[in-house]
Amino acid sequence: MYSFKDDYSEGAHPRILNALIETNLKQVTGYGEDEYSLEAIQLIKRKMNSPQVHVHLMCGGTQTNLTVISAFLRPHEAAVAANSGHILVHETGAIEGTGHKVLACEVKDGKLTPEDIHAVLEAHTDEHMVKPKLVYISNPTEIGSIYIKSELEALSRFCQENKLFLYVDGARLGSALCSDENDLELSDLPRLVDAFYIGGTKNGALLGEALVICRDSLNEDFRYHIKQKGGLLAKGRVLGLQFLELFKDNLYFELAKHANEMAGLLKTELERAGFGFFTHSPSNQIFPILPDKLIAKLRENYEFYTWAKMDDTHSAIRLVTSWATEKEAVLGFCQDLQNYCKD
Repeated sequence: MYSFKDDYSEGAHPRILNALIETNLKQVTGYGEDEYSLEAIQLIKRKMNSPQVHVHLMCGGTQTNLTVISAFLRPHEAAVAANSGHILVHETGAIEGTGHKVLACEVKDGKLTPEDIHAVLEAHTDEHMVKPKLVYISNPTEIGSIYIKSELEALSRFCQENKLFLYVDGARLGSALCSDENDLELSDLPRLVDAFYIGGTKNGALLGEALVICRDSLNEDFRYHIKQKGGLLAKGRVLGLQFLELFKDNLYFELAKHANEMAGLLKTELERAGFGFFTHSPSNQIFPILPDKLIAKLRENYEFYTWAKMDDTHSAIRLVTSWATEKEAVLGFCQDLQNYCKD
């Protein structure tokens, strides 16, 4: 069985493992104040040409999201997200657990627009309702679509005009930035958003996300919030070493590019076989619509999620490729697809 279920089934890139082994017995300061973490933070700032931002190395995506949103919002304020947004659907009410409501917008492609947010603002007008204050987006989205620069600039302008925070979940940010359809640079984000994170867990790291806070006022006392939410890792060196390896050259982007290329091979073969897709996805997640009988045959050799039931005989599945996806496995899937379609 070969898995296309997610992009975190493998461990970590060998360079990261080697770095952990080579420094294993060296004693360093804890809680993210070690030399590796401090160097990684400065390196990330240089990569973005943004020395003024604040970088915090966090353990995981859900923990980062709930820490950020609960820290940024006052008790009566809420987050706005697409109806497919991770904080709304796949975080077990973590945001609500911090006392903040998530307001959902119905969207077709996973992306929010200023018009979507405007409708939420118009529906929440006084103190008898929660106050929309933070706009949550992910890039790529939960269904693999990406934001191009003009779309993010439009959201940025709207949020600034309406005194809203704009926050980007970057669990798969590498995939978005390395997409053939992308025109954003990592260095664009600090000027367009209030905070975002660079996902390591889903792009070659054992674990870890690099949170970037772009506004000084939002960073005030933030380490207190990290500690309170259980995110201040005593052995912070584990995070620092990983981000050092990922960003001291182009490894982070090389790994994301590989994941996208493997997804592209799958997509090309599925299109050649005449199948359509649940959504347009230029990242490392694709969502082909297949006959249920074909899905059953593919499950004999491959693992993947069924995403949505389309009709009585067809479903959309999700295929995810990673930094470590083997080309031979992708070609094997393509060959099996061809063989099954002939049967």
